[in-house]
Amino acid sequence: MDMGEDTAHGPSMTPRRTLAPNETPREEADLLLSTALFKQVPPAEAAQLIPHLKHRTYRKGEAIFNQGDTDHRMYVIERGRVKLTRESKDHRIQLLSISTAGEILGEIPVFDPGGGPRTANAIAMLNDTATASLDHDALFTWLNDHPRVAVDMLQVLANRMRLNNERISDLVFMDVPGRLAKTLLDLAKRFGKPTEAGIAVPHDLTQEELAQLVGTSRETVNKALMDFTNRDWIARSGRTIIIYRPGELIRRAQR
Repeated sequence: MDMGEDTAHGPSMTPRRTLAPNETPREEADLLLSTALFKQVPPAEAAQLIPHLKHRTYRKGEAIFNQGDTDHRMYVIERGRVKLTRESKDHRIQLLSISTAGEILGEIPVFDPGGGPRTANAIAMLNDTATASLDHDALFTWLNDHPRVAVDMLQVLANRMRLNNERISDLVFMDVPGRLAKTLLDLAKRFGKPTEAGIAVPHDLTQEELAQLVGTSRETVNKALMDFTNRDWIARSGRTIIIYRPGELIRRAQR
Protein backbone atom coordinates (compact mmCIF):
# COMPACT_ATOMS: atom_id res chain seq x y z
CA MET A 1 0.00 0.00 0.00
CA ASP A 2 1.32 3.44 -0.84
CA MET A 3 1.96 5.35 2.36
CA GLY A 4 0.21 8.31 0.81
CA GLU A 5 -3.05 6.43 1.34
CA ASP A 6 -4.58 6.17 4.79
CA THR A 7 -7.25 3.63 5.63
CA ALA A 8 -9.34 3.04 8.69
CA HIS A 9 -6.68 0.60 9.85
CA GLY A 10 -3.66 2.46 8.47
CA PRO A 11 -1.20 4.93 9.98
CA SER A 12 -2.53 8.08 11.55
CA MET A 13 -1.35 11.59 10.94
CA THR A 14 0.29 13.10 14.01
CA PRO A 15 -1.13 16.57 14.79
CA ARG A 16 1.44 19.30 14.31
CA ARG A 17 1.78 22.23 16.65
CA THR A 18 1.51 25.70 15.10
CA LEU A 19 4.75 27.59 15.54
CA ALA A 20 4.80 31.16 16.73
CA PRO A 21 6.41 33.78 14.43
CA ASN A 22 10.23 33.52 14.40
CA GLU A 23 10.08 30.44 16.63
CA THR A 24 12.74 27.80 15.93
CA PRO A 25 11.22 24.27 15.71
CA ARG A 26 14.05 22.82 17.77
CA GLU A 27 12.59 19.39 18.42
CA GLU A 28 12.25 18.63 14.73
CA ALA A 29 15.67 20.09 13.96
CA ASP A 30 17.16 17.96 16.74
CA LEU A 31 15.44 14.92 15.24
CA LEU A 32 17.30 15.38 11.96
CA LEU A 33 20.58 16.31 13.65
CA SER A 34 20.45 13.13 15.73
CA THR A 35 20.70 10.95 12.62
CA ALA A 36 23.96 9.86 11.03
CA LEU A 37 23.01 11.45 7.69
CA PHE A 38 22.49 14.93 9.13
CA LYS A 39 24.74 15.06 12.20
CA GLN A 40 27.28 17.35 10.46
CA VAL A 41 24.60 19.77 9.23
CA PRO A 42 24.36 23.21 10.90
CA PRO A 43 21.03 23.51 12.78
CA ALA A 44 19.90 26.49 10.72
CA GLU A 45 20.35 24.51 7.50
CA ALA A 46 18.60 21.42 8.87
CA ALA A 47 15.66 23.61 9.91
CA GLN A 48 15.01 24.37 6.22
CA LEU A 49 13.88 20.76 5.75
CA ILE A 50 11.36 20.80 8.57
CA PRO A 51 8.38 22.07 6.53
CA HIS A 52 8.84 19.03 4.26
CA LEU A 53 8.71 16.40 7.01
CA LYS A 54 5.53 14.31 7.16
CA HIS A 55 4.76 12.73 10.53
CA ARG A 56 2.89 9.48 11.07
CA THR A 57 2.32 7.00 13.86
CA TYR A 58 1.82 3.24 13.67
CA ARG A 59 0.50 0.43 15.79
CA LYS A 60 2.54 -2.69 16.43
CA GLY A 61 2.59 -4.84 13.30
CA GLU A 62 1.68 -2.06 10.85
CA ALA A 63 3.78 -1.51 7.74
CA ILE A 64 5.66 1.75 7.28
CA PHE A 65 6.50 0.64 3.77
CA ASN A 66 6.27 -2.65 1.89
CA GLN A 67 8.52 -4.68 -0.35
CA GLY A 68 7.63 -3.70 -3.91
CA ASP A 69 6.51 -0.13 -3.09
CA THR A 70 7.67 2.50 -5.59
CA ASP A 71 7.66 5.63 -3.41
CA HIS A 72 10.82 7.75 -3.08
CA ARG A 73 10.71 8.64 0.61
CA MET A 74 13.08 8.00 3.47
CA TYR A 75 11.99 7.83 7.09
CA VAL A 76 13.46 9.01 10.38
CA ILE A 77 12.24 7.05 13.39
CA GLU A 78 11.03 9.51 16.03
CA ARG A 79 10.17 6.87 18.62
CA GLY A 80 9.60 3.15 18.81
CA ARG A 81 11.33 0.31 17.00
CA VAL A 82 11.07 -0.99 13.43
CA LYS A 83 12.12 -4.28 11.84
CA LEU A 84 13.13 -4.69 8.21
CA THR A 85 12.04 -7.98 6.65
CA ARG A 86 12.18 -9.53 3.22
CA GLU A 87 9.75 -12.10 1.83
CA SER A 88 10.71 -14.76 -0.71
CA LYS A 89 8.51 -15.94 -3.58
CA ASP A 90 7.46 -18.94 -1.50
CA HIS A 91 6.49 -16.57 1.37
CA ARG A 92 9.39 -17.30 3.69
CA ILE A 93 10.28 -14.28 5.84
CA GLN A 94 13.82 -13.13 6.63
CA LEU A 95 14.49 -10.55 9.35
CA LEU A 96 17.20 -8.24 8.04
CA SER A 97 17.69 -5.68 10.80
CA ILE A 98 16.14 -3.69 13.64
CA SER A 99 16.11 0.11 13.77
CA THR A 100 15.20 2.45 16.59
CA ALA A 101 14.69 6.14 17.40
CA GLY A 102 17.09 8.48 15.61
CA GLU A 103 17.84 6.03 12.80
CA ILE A 104 16.93 6.32 9.13
CA LEU A 105 14.95 3.79 7.10
CA GLY A 106 14.46 3.27 3.39
CA GLU A 107 16.91 5.85 2.11
CA ILE A 108 17.94 3.91 -1.02
CA PRO A 109 14.94 5.00 -3.19
CA VAL A 110 15.71 8.61 -2.27
CA PHE A 111 19.28 8.44 -3.52
CA ASP A 112 18.52 6.01 -6.35
CA PRO A 113 14.94 6.80 -7.45
CA GLY A 114 15.34 4.89 -10.72
CA GLY A 115 16.69 1.78 -9.03
CA GLY A 116 13.41 -0.09 -8.79
CA PRO A 117 10.87 -0.89 -6.06
CA ARG A 118 11.65 -1.35 -2.38
CA THR A 119 13.38 -4.61 -1.53
CA ALA A 120 12.14 -4.95 2.08
CA ASN A 121 9.22 -4.36 4.43
CA ALA A 122 9.46 -1.98 7.39
CA ILE A 123 7.18 -3.10 10.24
CA ALA A 124 6.51 -1.28 13.53
CA MET A 125 7.52 -3.47 16.48
CA LEU A 126 5.90 -1.32 19.18
CA ASN A 127 2.63 0.57 19.52
CA ASP A 128 2.85 4.32 18.91
CA THR A 129 5.94 4.00 16.76
CA ALA A 130 6.39 7.36 15.00
CA THR A 131 8.28 8.42 11.89
CA ALA A 132 8.98 11.58 9.93
CA SER A 133 9.38 11.08 6.19
CA LEU A 134 11.16 13.18 3.58
CA ASP A 135 10.82 12.68 -0.16
CA HIS A 136 13.43 12.75 -2.89
CA ASP A 137 12.45 16.08 -4.46
CA ALA A 138 12.54 18.01 -1.19
CA LEU A 139 15.89 16.55 -0.15
CA PHE A 140 17.62 17.13 -3.48
CA THR A 141 16.30 20.67 -3.82
CA TRP A 142 17.85 21.31 -0.41
CA LEU A 143 21.12 19.57 -1.39
CA ASN A 144 21.46 21.88 -4.38
CA ASP A 145 21.87 24.72 -1.89
CA HIS A 146 24.11 22.69 0.47
CA PRO A 147 26.26 20.43 -1.74
CA ARG A 148 28.90 19.89 0.95
CA VAL A 149 26.37 17.89 2.94
CA ALA A 150 26.18 15.35 0.12
CA VAL A 151 29.80 14.36 0.83
CA ASP A 152 28.96 13.63 4.48
CA MET A 153 25.95 11.59 3.36
CA LEU A 154 28.13 9.55 0.99
CA GLN A 155 30.40 8.71 3.92
CA VAL A 156 27.44 7.49 5.95
CA LEU A 157 26.13 5.37 3.08
CA ALA A 158 29.62 3.95 2.51
CA ASN A 159 29.78 2.93 6.16
CA ARG A 160 26.41 1.20 5.83
CA MET A 161 27.73 -0.72 2.83
CA ARG A 162 30.76 -1.73 4.88
CA LEU A 163 28.52 -3.09 7.64
CA ASN A 164 26.47 -5.03 5.09
CA ASN A 165 29.64 -6.54 3.66
CA GLU A 166 30.74 -7.48 7.17
CA ARG A 167 27.45 -9.24 7.79
CA ILE A 168 27.77 -11.20 4.56
CA SER A 169 31.29 -12.19 5.59
CA ASP A 170 30.01 -13.32 9.02
CA LEU A 171 27.38 -15.53 7.38
CA VAL A 172 30.05 -17.18 5.25
CA PHE A 173 32.95 -17.53 7.67
CA MET A 174 31.56 -17.41 11.24
CA ASP A 175 29.81 -20.31 12.98
CA VAL A 176 26.36 -19.95 14.55
CA PRO A 177 27.51 -19.49 18.19
CA GLY A 178 29.90 -16.77 17.03
CA ARG A 179 27.18 -15.00 15.05
CA LEU A 180 24.77 -15.32 17.96
CA ALA A 181 27.32 -13.84 20.38
CA LYS A 182 27.92 -10.93 17.99
CA THR A 183 24.17 -10.37 17.54
CA LEU A 184 23.56 -10.33 21.30
CA LEU A 185 26.38 -7.83 21.80
CA ASP A 186 24.95 -5.60 19.09
CA LEU A 187 21.46 -5.74 20.64
CA ALA A 188 22.98 -4.98 24.05
CA LYS A 189 24.86 -1.99 22.67
CA ARG A 190 21.72 -0.55 21.11
CA PHE A 191 18.95 -1.58 23.52
CA GLY A 192 20.65 -2.89 26.67
CA LYS A 193 19.96 -1.52 30.16
CA PRO A 194 22.39 -2.06 33.06
CA THR A 195 20.89 -3.91 36.03
CA GLU A 196 22.32 -5.41 39.19
CA ALA A 197 22.26 -8.86 37.59
CA GLY A 198 23.79 -7.81 34.27
CA ILE A 199 22.85 -6.14 31.02
CA ALA A 200 19.13 -6.58 30.30
CA VAL A 201 18.43 -6.71 26.57
CA PRO A 202 14.68 -6.45 25.75
CA HIS A 203 14.80 -7.54 22.11
CA ASP A 204 11.02 -7.97 21.48
CA LEU A 205 11.73 -10.82 19.04
CA THR A 206 10.18 -14.24 18.71
CA GLN A 207 12.55 -17.20 18.71
CA GLU A 208 12.07 -17.47 14.94
CA GLU A 209 12.91 -13.78 14.41
CA LEU A 210 16.04 -14.02 16.57
CA ALA A 211 17.13 -17.02 14.50
CA GLN A 212 16.50 -15.04 11.29
CA LEU A 213 18.59 -12.15 12.59
CA VAL A 214 21.45 -14.55 13.31
CA GLY A 215 20.96 -16.27 9.96
CA THR A 216 20.12 -19.80 11.02
CA SER A 217 17.26 -22.07 12.08
CA ARG A 218 15.29 -21.67 15.31
CA GLU A 219 16.50 -25.06 16.55
CA THR A 220 20.16 -24.19 15.94
CA VAL A 221 20.01 -20.80 17.63
CA ASN A 222 18.12 -22.28 20.61
CA LYS A 223 20.88 -24.87 21.00
CA ALA A 224 23.49 -22.09 21.06
CA LEU A 225 21.40 -20.05 23.53
CA MET A 226 21.14 -23.07 25.80
CA ASP A 227 24.91 -23.52 25.65
CA PHE A 228 25.48 -19.86 26.59
CA THR A 229 22.95 -20.26 29.43
CA ASN A 230 24.62 -23.42 30.75
CA ARG A 231 27.94 -21.58 30.79
CA ASP A 232 26.30 -18.78 32.84
CA TRP A 233 27.07 -16.22 30.18
CA ILE A 234 23.41 -15.24 29.79
CA ALA A 235 19.92 -15.92 31.14
CA ARG A 236 16.60 -15.77 29.27
CA SER A 237 13.38 -14.25 30.55
CA GLY A 238 10.64 -14.08 27.92
CA ARG A 239 11.78 -11.70 25.19
CA THR A 240 14.59 -10.33 27.33
CA ILE A 241 18.11 -11.69 27.61
CA ILE A 242 20.30 -10.90 30.61
CA ILE A 243 23.98 -10.83 29.73
CA TYR A 244 26.08 -11.80 32.76
CA ARG A 245 29.48 -12.10 31.10
CA PRO A 246 29.82 -9.88 28.03
CA GLY A 247 33.55 -10.57 27.89
CA GLU A 248 32.88 -14.23 27.13
CA LEU A 249 30.51 -13.25 24.32
CA ILE A 250 33.16 -10.91 22.91
CA ARG A 251 35.74 -13.69 22.92
CA ARG A 252 33.27 -16.12 21.32
CA ALA A 253 32.45 -13.63 18.59
CA GLN A 254 36.13 -13.14 17.78
CA ARG A 255 37.03 -16.80 17.21
